[in-house]
Amino acid sequence: MAEIELRPTARADVRSQSKVLARAFYDDPVMKYLLPDDSARAKALPPMFASLTRNHFLSRGGSEVAGRGGVIGAATLWDPPGRRKSSRWEELKMMPTLAWHFHSRAEQTKTLGKLMEEAHPEEPHWYLMVIGSDPSVRGAGFGQALMRSRLDRCDGERAPAYLEASEESLIPYYTRFGFEQIGEIRVPDGPTMIPMWRAPR
Repeated sequence: MAEIELRPTARADVRSQSKVLARAFYDDPVMKYLLPDDSARAKALPPMFASLTRNHFLSRGGSEVAGRGGVIGAATLWDPPGRRKSSRWEELKMMPTLAWHFHSRAEQTKTLGKLMEEAHPEEPHWYLMVIGSDPSVRGAGFGQALMRSRLDRCDGERAPAYLEASEESLIPYYTRFGFEQIGEIRVPDGPTMIPMWRAPR
């Protein structure tokens, strides 16, 4: 079996990576809350991830893809310390895609964003917004390789890391990498997210 190859996300990766993340998050509780209709969710997720990556994450240089034989199997979207918030120009570039697909759930999207923002730590840190593996390679070590890659950098920089687990069942997975639960984000009529923090090693 060929080794898992890791590399920084490039512009040429955006289309493939976004399809992988869309498949990874199709059954995610937060995505199902934002887009309850299965068909609408399947259509919305690839352009949503593409827009976020192209207009926000690429310029920050913290995201990676994992592949085998040139085929992307998993990806992460990370914000470096102090670079989490989008500029007004980035927001304007992302707005058409997000408005088109999420307009019917604008209130839920706004509520979720507000609750996540209120829970977000102020101390500078690496923020893992997304990590996802294509269902076809899940359990093959792609996500673990990506997580180790970035956390090694966090430790080298003596920087903490933060994420929100989208469901309780994911807590043991992230705990293995040194993350600890620091609270709960209860979404009205929606999922409970678990904010998790990792001190550098």
